[in-house]
Amino acid sequence: MATLQEKLIKILIDNKLINQSQMKKILKLQEEKGVNIKQLLIDGGFVKEEELFSLLSKELYIPPLDLSRYKINKDTIDLIPERIARQYHLIAISKIGNVLTVAMSDPLNIFALDDLKMLTNYEIQPVMCLDSEISKAIANYYKSDKESITDILKNVSESQDIVHKEADLGISIDLADTLAESKKAPIVKIVDLMIAQALKRRSSDIHIEPEERALRVRYRIDGELQDAFTLPKANQNAVLARIKIISGLNITESRVPQDGRFKIRMEGKEVDFRVSALPTIFGQKFVLRILDKSNLSIGLDSLGFSQRPLALFKKAVSKPYGMILVTGPTGSGKSTTLYSVLSQLNTPERNIITIEDPVEYQVEGITQIQVNSEAGLTFASGLRSLLRQSPDVIMIGEIRDSETADIAVKAALTGQLVLSTLHTNDAIGIISRLIDMNVEPFLVASSVIMACAQRLVRTLCPRCKEVQNISREVLAKLGMAIDKDAVFYHGKGCDYCNNTGYFGRIGILEIFEIDDQIRTMIINRHSMDKIKEYAVSKCGMITLRQDAHLKLSKGITSIEEVLRVTSEGE
Repeated sequence: MATLQEKLIKILIDNKLINQSQMKKILKLQEEKGVNIKQLLIDGGFVKEEELFSLLSKELYIPPLDLSRYKINKDTIDLIPERIARQYHLIAISKIGNVLTVAMSDPLNIFALDDLKMLTNYEIQPVMCLDSEISKAIANYYKSDKESITDILKNVSESQDIVHKEADLGISIDLADTLAESKKAPIVKIVDLMIAQALKRRSSDIHIEPEERALRVRYRIDGELQDAFTLPKANQNAVLARIKIISGLNITESRVPQDGRFKIRMEGKEVDFRVSALPTIFGQKFVLRILDKSNLSIGLDSLGFSQRPLALFKKAVSKPYGMILVTGPTGSGKSTTLYSVLSQLNTPERNIITIEDPVEYQVEGITQIQVNSEAGLTFASGLRSLLRQSPDVIMIGEIRDSETADIAVKAALTGQLVLSTLHTNDAIGIISRLIDMNVEPFLVASSVIMACAQRLVRTLCPRCKEVQNISREVLAKLGMAIDKDAVFYHGKGCDYCNNTGYFGRIGILEIFEIDDQIRTMIINRHSMDKIKEYAVSKCGMITLRQDAHLKLSKGITSIEEVLRVTSEGE
């Protein structure tokens, strides 16, 4: 099918509204400026927008619509996300049966039509509308959260402003006023919109950071922080007090760190928030960790792991007892992986108990224990107690000390399946870490059935990824043994991915399966280098870097992401 631009050029020349020479000049200007050809024709006085609209509608046999006289139902609008509407410059206007009528400025855009059909599961019926009318409709019906927050702040009168006072200076804040202000509609709406916007943008964390003259809000999206908006300093105490109230924190305390949590229901699903407050020189900084439980029910198959590491992981999880350990830096998806395993194991005939600091996800059917050091409930003491509860599966948030490691190993040897995390650089490093924690090598060899290292790499945006030419010399210098026919991609950035070039993340795994020969090597205290050499050469262990290379060769991620997330030795 010809594009709208090709059709447009033919229609204008056939109707003698423009000649070949003029069209060549316009096309050259379009190439230089990167402006829409329709806009160049209108701005150049060659044709009026209404005349062009009428002509296109007639020649393409696509019905026209005056969108300014049309009132659209909100339920219909919500069928198409704002980012798609803005990206393709369109808006849904009516729904009859399984047919969705969509006003478009480019009704010949087959990519837009295919995406809409796949996204909505409706047959798409395009109608033609003026560019200007679609822009107005998008602005009216899709009010961005930034604009909404700005509008709400206008409703907070100057007399209601609360001036920030530094707690370190010994100056008291009027808590009664702050509490009353935090419950007022504008402040409540600001916090609600902040949370809603974070969820719409797929954030994993909300950072609320007091600065000298403003309150800065940032979202962590696909592992990287992005600025969202700033709020006036005058509203800082009321906004933070509102968060304290919903999180169950002590509103009178601002000198010491606090932890809390709350949950919300949005678009039919329940989302947990874990809240951390930390005193800074300009006020308390809050970080809200978003814990979406719907991510846990998808299972290991949907986490994006490569076929061989996934098969080994499933094999280990099917064992009735032993220890499975996952390592990786903060934010590498360890908790999501372990909870996905627990969700699959969570059946009526199993007694599953977790001990965590803090409890990440609250899951029905699983007994969860929160560590409380002040009350004497540590990982070690809690682990001893829960072993008397006849558990089948135990999940320990993190093995931090020798005592916890010793109890966990003995639990794995006495018939429990133990899942936990450690902080090491690679999977094999878990063995040396346990030995460093004074666990005897023969106990490590007998109890650990699998160790795995995990990282998250950002996936390329499907809308704007394009081929990237990388020479074989560069790949060789980087130590990348990639298939010679592999094609590389990178994201150039678009509205869909907020101009980052990436959309979402996927896991890479390094699975270290322990066989009889490796057990013997551990007991005989062989070096970790020798054990790794054997695991790679004889057992076919895929390292983190190799798994990342696989994602790179399939066009899932970029070479920059592979280098950022993995080191050469991995």
